[in-house]
Amino acid sequence: MKELVERIRQEGKNLGNGILKVDSFVNHQVDPALMNRCGQELARRFAHVGATKVLTAEISGIAPALLTALPLGLPVVYARKTKPITMPNQVYLTLAPSHTKGRMIELIISPEHLREGDRVLIIDDFLATGATILGLVRLAQTAGAVIVGIGTLIEKTFEGGRDLLATVGVPIESLAVITSMEAGQIVFAEA
Repeated sequence: MKELVERIRQEGKNLGNGILKVDSFVNHQVDPALMNRCGQELARRFAHVGATKVLTAEISGIAPALLTALPLGLPVVYARKTKPITMPNQVYLTLAPSHTKGRMIELIISPEHLREGDRVLIIDDFLATGATILGLVRLAQTAGAVIVGIGTLIEKTFEGGRDLLATVGVPIESLAVITSMEAGQIVFAEA
């Protein structure tokens, strides 16, 4: 998506070690108009998969997930990183490494909101190593749900996440694809 690529070129910062800082418009401060257009594009790309729910991880995945779910008319479920007292004692829980936090994080979902037979579209901000998204896949599969697609705003192909997720056997779509972040550069795939 040309608009997202241009915004990354203008405001994105390569912090080294594969870390792309886009917190001025994606994941700390959110540009709602841009996110709306990204959500509409992801919804268009996944309109054919027959999803019944959109699944993401808090917190950075919530904005793109909501704005993808809106035109599809679907509810959004997001995996929590801490269990609130309002959640039942029995939950779906998995661990996933966080590249930006530098440690393992918990992903927790209530069985009240993810059930057998749900057709799940996973939407997140980044596809890098694929570890967080694979954690979401595990949670959905544990609930008896079926994964029907995976969509992200930004993919860093050099981290291998797409290859890891290929075993899920569903369409994977990314709006901005970065092929390299060496020497302080941000190199995009040709559209």
